[in-house]
Amino acid sequence: MSELKKYNVDSFNLDHTKVTAPFVRIAAKKTGAKGDAVTKFDIRITQPNKEFMPTGAVHTIEHIVAEYLRDEIEDVIDFSPMGCRTGFYLTVWGDCDEEYITKHLLPVFKKVVEWEGEIPAANEIQCGNYKDMNLEQAKYFASKWVDGIESKGWNCYK
Repeated sequence: MSELKKYNVDSFNLDHTKVTAPFVRIAAKKTGAKGDAVTKFDIRITQPNKEFMPTGAVHTIEHIVAEYLRDEIEDVIDFSPMGCRTGFYLTVWGDCDEEYITKHLLPVFKKVVEWEGEIPAANEIQCGNYKDMNLEQAKYFASKWVDGIESKGWNCYK
């Protein structure tokens, strides 16, 4: 097999056949012109090219985690789904590591697993696709991430 082309997008250069989900991985670290550091994490829930989350599950996890993540990590810039629907990207100010992020993500993902009631901002005024939510699927995938991280740790190569 010939050498694969390298791309500007960090995740396109990850060998998706060598990682083992679930995991937390530093996807990129950037330093701005004024010295501000930004770190982007790959929060992988399902095994790439083996399983993916339906959009309702992704959307529901995103709403709950995006709201409550800021209670655990004060320097959150963004929590957004991956196009491949196997996980999320978490972007934060500063230079922190996978262990710190994992420790603070676990209680938030546990909130998804235990969630009862209304999904935050799941209405016509606050969401552009509020009908595409599925709490039961969100709980299943959040539980899968929590169980996997608690049993194997955050490392993507275990």
